[in-house]
Amino acid sequence: MKGVRSLKISISGVRGVVGESLTPGLLVRFAESFGTYVGGGKVVVGRDTRTSGEMAQHAALAGLTSAGCQAVLVDISPVPTIQLAVRQLRAAGGIAITASHNPAEWNAFKFIREDGCFLNSFQARELLDIYHQGDYAKARSDAMKEPKTHRRAVEKHIDAIMNSFGPLPVSRRRPVKVVVDCVNGAGSVMSPFLLKKLGCDVVAINATPDGIFPRPPEPLPENLAMLSDAVLKHKADIGFAQDADADRLAIVSELGAPIGEDYTLGVAVDHILSKTAGTVVTTLATSSAVDDIAIARGCRVVKSMIGEINVTETMKSENAVIGGEGNGGVIYPEVNFARDSFVGMAIALHYFAGKKGPVSEVVAALPRYHMAKTATPCPAGKALEVLELLIEKNKNRKIDLTEGIKISDGKKWTLVRPSNTEPIMRIISEAPTADEARRLNEKLVSQVNNFINGND
Repeated sequence: MKGVRSLKISISGVRGVVGESLTPGLLVRFAESFGTYVGGGKVVVGRDTRTSGEMAQHAALAGLTSAGCQAVLVDISPVPTIQLAVRQLRAAGGIAITASHNPAEWNAFKFIREDGCFLNSFQARELLDIYHQGDYAKARSDAMKEPKTHRRAVEKHIDAIMNSFGPLPVSRRRPVKVVVDCVNGAGSVMSPFLLKKLGCDVVAINATPDGIFPRPPEPLPENLAMLSDAVLKHKADIGFAQDADADRLAIVSELGAPIGEDYTLGVAVDHILSKTAGTVVTTLATSSAVDDIAIARGCRVVKSMIGEINVTETMKSENAVIGGEGNGGVIYPEVNFARDSFVGMAIALHYFAGKKGPVSEVVAALPRYHMAKTATPCPAGKALEVLELLIEKNKNRKIDLTEGIKISDGKKWTLVRPSNTEPIMRIISEAPTADEARRLNEKLVSQVNNFINGND
């Protein structure tokens, strides 16, 4: 049963613990399924730095080649680089081998369609149908295509960012000093080089692409002590932290203090809207600070369901100029229709370069909100019932049922939603003060637990 619990097959792809549930045979079958789904053609394959990455890459090559595809290897590459390469090479799709912010023993396949975006829920179900049916395309030996290697994917990603933003304005004093923490992940092969191209004085920590993570890979404030210490030690102007696949970005001020993941997006939105007015797309779980920033610029905010593909598809339908998620995921379609920490760094550096005062003062002037987050166990069969009871309990309040239930009261709100991957209920609350957010969260957690336990 241990192996079953550590294997997750969902619309997000397949992930699991290597050596326990994620096996070469399983990965070959998923690669065969994807090759069948795209109908042959070129498929870009890249991986993060996990020690299991090469094994998983061989499995992907075997499955894709067997299904009649030509695999194009970009080797160790950030996920947004892989997504961009799919578009640039006009490939039929891509496989990103990464477990993102999960611990080092995990790995995963994430499936990318021809436009560089992840599969949506409908497309993912089609892929899973092929996998479960086991009716894969089978190329004859004389029709199998030898894998190729594309060695310039990272370089072309850097070029795309530089073409869009250019180097930082020349300072009369000195270059901007930046500390970047790549967590020994895929960002290690790109971040120091991009930052130098932008004109920064760069201090790179945890930038050896060996997959040995010196901290939990998710760039949450509680995981950024090494970065904060390095910023203070080197008297840097700003610090950046990435996760293992480099799609998410956290920012640390010159005081060594994390500004908060939602404010990564807030800074990006403020900068882009100052140049180009337009629609912004965020999720229901993103801080209202982003809304306030956009509204102050006279721009509209559209809310999507949580998940990168939901944001990108909404951005396309709304012709949005920028969007993203409150987890540090910045999506700027002029460069990449993907969460892209490198785009986030370029935008943030240009933003702060155009402001007077240090990062801490600039961020302090932005609309200020605080969040409290809880995950409480909830049997899968109970989730719908709990949501229905919450709706009834809060029927006289302002509620949004786009995903789970979001209960709003002025500048305060709570989102309750079942996890897509675990038997838990996620409760996220936001308010103008930390105490208000905590109390609001505790109240809803209590309601949820009472309903789960059968207490009204």
